[in-house]
Amino acid sequence: MKMTRDRWTAILMLLPSVVLLGVFVYGFIGQTAWTSLTDWGRVPAQALAVDPVIQYVGWQNYRDLFTGFIDVRFRQDLVNTFFFTIFFLAGCLGIGLALAFLLDQDVAGEGFFRTLFLFPMSLSFVVTGTVWRWMLQPRGGLNVLPTTVGLEPLEFRWLTDRTQIWRFDWNALPSMTGLLVAVVLAWVAIAAWRDKRRTRAGVALLSAATVGLWSLTWARDVALLPYPELHGFNLAFIGIIMAAVWQMSGYTMALYLAGLRGIPGELREAARVDGANEVQLYRHVILPLLQPITLSAMIILGHISLKIFDLIFAMAGADNATTDVPALLMYLTAFRANQFSKGAAIAMVLLVLVAAVIVPYLWTSLRGETKR
Repeated sequence: MKMTRDRWTAILMLLPSVVLLGVFVYGFIGQTAWTSLTDWGRVPAQALAVDPVIQYVGWQNYRDLFTGFIDVRFRQDLVNTFFFTIFFLAGCLGIGLALAFLLDQDVAGEGFFRTLFLFPMSLSFVVTGTVWRWMLQPRGGLNVLPTTVGLEPLEFRWLTDRTQIWRFDWNALPSMTGLLVAVVLAWVAIAAWRDKRRTRAGVALLSAATVGLWSLTWARDVALLPYPELHGFNLAFIGIIMAAVWQMSGYTMALYLAGLRGIPGELREAARVDGANEVQLYRHVILPLLQPITLSAMIILGHISLKIFDLIFAMAGADNATTDVPALLMYLTAFRANQFSKGAAIAMVLLVLVAAVIVPYLWTSLRGETKR
């Protein structure tokens, strides 16, 4: 292919950005990955030395995080992130969709309400966390709200509650992960079958059956620890989830409202002419058309929840273990304890989790654009 002057101009214009991106993004990711495979910081005297002696230890840091005796906090942090993500997504999508449906009914003052619901998103998580920390004080805020109507105040401890529910043994993680993968593969098989992609559906179904069988048999014999280690959902996260949903539900409302306004009115009228009532209209016509928006919102919100740091730091502080998450533990491990290699390993685990959410979505989107 002949290189024209315009092509050379485009390459020269993009080259500085590509170089900076390669150095300050992918270069630092590579440096972090290498650090996670060393023992930098395991010996306190070597952590901040001018010329530290760093040795390659392979996957030892990752083995310690997932199976080490002293890293139980990291494993609980992963469980905290899982539950936080589930409830955060459900709350934002549910409330955002409900608000979008209400505003789509041509209510009076729609612009005012739209701005009102979207306003929390303009705040930073630090501001939101500070305000909600005041509201969730054990002796004030929401706990004393019932007294305004003559009721007794609440006694919920909010951010300091240490009660756990839905506990499970960490040794069951391989089996549970396999079952989750099997469910996802089964869903892919059903979607492929509906699209008349029989080969893909067959492969996905066979893979789901294989993974499911492995999860119910051999995976149960895999013991990550020589003793049971119980983890569960900390009730202290309820207040944090409330604050996060309050801030981001307006964002999903805006997405859904834009999607609703993009549905042609003729399509709704045709469904009504065919005898569909309002419930059937939303169930069989509108909601299926909003699926791409739901997927996009889930990807963005999931990305936020996996990296959540500032909201929890502002609401509960850095040393409240009951509300800890991997991003916060990474900060404490690397910049307080000076265990740089273990902090880098936590960072790489977070990167893999975020990539597991983002990469499939980007691959599907780019593949669809290529086909068009």
